[in-house]
This record gives sequence, C-alpha cells and structure tokens, in this order.
Amino acid sequence: MCSLAFFYMVSAWGGYVFIINLIPMHVLILIISGRYSNRLYVAYCTLYVLGTILGMQISFVGFQAVLSSEHMLSMGTFAFLQFYVFVNWLKKHVGDDLSQIFIRLTLILVTLGFLAILVIGQFTGVISFWTGRFWTLFDPTYAKENIPIIASVSEHQPTTWSSYFFDLHILVFFFPAGMFFCFQKLSDASIFVVLYGITSIYFSGVMVRLMLVLSPITCVLSAIAINETFTTFMSFIKTKNAGRRDISAQKEAGYVIILAITCVLILYVFHCTWVTSEAYSSPSIVLAASQGDGSRIYFDDFREAYWWLRQNTPLDARIMSWWDYGYQISAMANRTVLVDNNTWNNSHIAQVGKAFASEEKVAYEIMRSLDVDYVLVIFGGLIGYSSDDINKFLWMVRIAGSTDPSLKEGDYYTSSGEFRIDSAGSPALLDCLMYKLSFYRFGEVSTDRSKPLGFDRVRNAEIGRKKIKLEYLDEAYTSQHWIVRIYKVKSLR
Repeated sequence: MCSLAFFYMVSAWGGYVFIINLIPMHVLILIISGRYSNRLYVAYCTLYVLGTILGMQISFVGFQAVLSSEHMLSMGTFAFLQFYVFVNWLKKHVGDDLSQIFIRLTLILVTLGFLAILVIGQFTGVISFWTGRFWTLFDPTYAKENIPIIASVSEHQPTTWSSYFFDLHILVFFFPAGMFFCFQKLSDASIFVVLYGITSIYFSGVMVRLMLVLSPITCVLSAIAINETFTTFMSFIKTKNAGRRDISAQKEAGYVIILAITCVLILYVFHCTWVTSEAYSSPSIVLAASQGDGSRIYFDDFREAYWWLRQNTPLDARIMSWWDYGYQISAMANRTVLVDNNTWNNSHIAQVGKAFASEEKVAYEIMRSLDVDYVLVIFGGLIGYSSDDINKFLWMVRIAGSTDPSLKEGDYYTSSGEFRIDSAGSPALLDCLMYKLSFYRFGEVSTDRSKPLGFDRVRNAEIGRKKIKLEYLDEAYTSQHWIVRIYKVKSLR
C-alpha cells in the first residue's frame, strides 16, 4: 500500500523527492539508535524496490530514480541495509576475529566502490548532479545568485510568518506541543513523526510551496497534542471523591480547558472554510475586488483576451509573453507560446526576457529570429493590479543577464538606486520594449480625477513617457480594464 501511495505521489508532484529522502533518513536513525528489526528491513526493501520500479514508469522520472543525486540517499540506504543484515548474519556464523577483519575489509571496498561510481558518474554525466531547486533548499541565496529563473517564481519565495498563521491558524501552537509529547514517548512511529516535523518546518520556511509538505504533519502533531490534552483533563473530570476541594478544583479546570480547546477548534473549522472558499477556490484568470458599498466587482480580462486570441489569430500564430501565462494561453487560446510555466529551459526564457528589456529595434530582431507573431503583456496600472509585467520586469532583466552579461540590472535603476517609471526613471527602462508596450496610449487616460493623465495606480506615479510611438508593432487588442494588451509584430521583411 505504501508503494502504491508513493507511486501516486510520483505521478502527481515532484515533491515526492522529499518523501524518498525522508524515509531513508528514518531508517538510518532507527539503525543508529539500536531500533533495527526484521520488520524494518522487509518494509523498507519492499517500498524501495516496488516504489522505484513503479516510479520509473512515469515518463518524467524514468531512470532518474536510479541515476539522479536526489535519489542517492534512498539507494545508499538500501545498499547499507543489505550490508548491515549481512554483517549480523556473519557475526552469528563466523568467529568474532574473522568476522571483524572481513567486515572492515568489505566496508572499505564497498565505500570506495560507491564513491568511485558516484564520482565517475558525475563527471561522465550518467549521474545527474543536484538541481538548482535542490541546492536552494539548503542555501536560500543560491538561486538568486546563480539561477534567477528559480528565484523569480513566487512559489519559491521564503514563507512569511503571516502565511504560517493564515494557513495553519491555531495549529501553529499545537505543533510544538505535539512534538513535545512525541519526544516523551519515543517509538519507531514517533521518531518518524518528529523527523518529518523538523525537516518539513525547515523546508517550508525556505519555499512557500513546501507548505504542502508541512500541512499533513502539522495536522498529525496537533492531533497528538489535542488528544494528550483531552486525555489528561478528562481524567480530572472522571475523578471520584468529589467532596475534596482539590478534586473539585481539578474538575473545574478540566471543564474549562476542554471547553476552551473545543471553542478554538470550532473557530478553526470556520477559518478553514473561509480560507478554502475565499483564498484557494478563486480562479486566477478571473479577478475580484470589493467596492465601497460592499458589493463585488469582477475583472474578466484574461478570459476575454484569450478568447480574442483564439478567434482572431491564425492557428499557427506564435505568442511571446512572459512564462507565467504560457499554460493559460496554450490551454485557453489554443496558440503556441515561446515559453511557459515549465521553467527548465532557462536560456529560452532568457531570450524572451532580453527582448522585453531591450529597445524596440533590438527586440524586433530577437522576435523575428524566434518567429513571433504576437506579443502579450499584462498591465495593472489602470485598476491597480500589482502582479503585472512591470513589477516582474527586474526578474526578466536578471534572468536575461544570466545568459547575456551585457544586460545589467543596475542600468534600469536611477543614479540613486531607485526603480522608477516617471520622468526621473532610467533611460534604459523608459526606452525598453516592456515599458512601451505597457504604457502605450496610457498617457491619454485618466485613472483618478485628482491625478494627472497617465497616473499609474500600482506604482503611484505619473509615467515618464506619454507620447509613445511604436515602429515595429501594432496594437491589436486591449482588454476592457487594460490588464491584457496584445500587439502584432509587423512584417517589415
């Protein structure tokens, strides 16, 4: 059953790597602490063999299950377990002196052989080294310095304290209590729970997406803490000899504590229901906001723009946009995109970033070399939508700069080190393609009666270039609230 569950996780999410490293760690800790048993041997060997064979059936995984560095701990633990069992058998059937010599010799040879295979495999490329995402888990600054595309993903940002309280609510306080109770009654199971809890709380702090890994164990540890608390105070209530004052006080304390925890759990249910309905059930392509009178207003620009692309562009049209919207365009507009949410191809994404960060003429040459027909940008300056491409622009520069050193992030700041879109902004920013496509004709628009024309409600500034002219692109479509803007690349050749 465990192997089948592992196979399902491999097919669903790349986070299975956490599990296939956590279980070997648990096995090694049990062996070191003297808790080895035949049951452990059978369980782990069955899981590793069946789980690996089943996982290899997933095309994305394939032989990575035995050739990538992320899986080496599970493989090494499997080999060590065989050696450990063999040593125990040898001690029973051979004299101590001979067995000790043989064990040392075998251990040295196996260790040297394993290291030789690992080193040769790394240099020949047969065994892949740790990926950037894996390194980032141990060094949170690694991605920003070496692989900006990983650091640019919002899911890879460190988790804030507010996110912990928002997602876990009262479980934030029950989690350490459950850990305490597990330490009090150590067993094979509780050691696994403690190990899972410690590792998941660390990794979730590095990447917000790993809150998915933390959530299950938080529920388990909180349940343990609540169960132990209820058991303790229920015993106070069930105590007889009610005539004694101390017993009566204990009963009153028991009733108060149980009632308080019950009320907190009821509030937790309401919180979970609200979070599920409001925060995690809204489609990302339909935006909603509350008006002054409490009513809701919806912005359907994404769906409208994708439908326009589907109905008004050739089937073989190639769309250039930032990678965030790649899957949406492919699925809803049924058009080919240059880059999408599969961020493994860093160099291709860097080319798109370079086009957006360059002047229009340079960008046009890049777009023609990539056979681009339409360019799509997201702009939130009219309604105050902060997740637009201008706010993501510096990541485009960083990613493009990772493959082309001539693109420097500092060129897009002012002399005082500010990122500004007004008249004091950097010339490199005001002349780049992204700036032109985002603010084209925006200088004619009033966003607030008390503000000048062309006032950006996200950056809270009047744009620096209002009379923008496009030489190599034509505006093809702008959505109702200006969130999605589509331009057609001219055919000048």
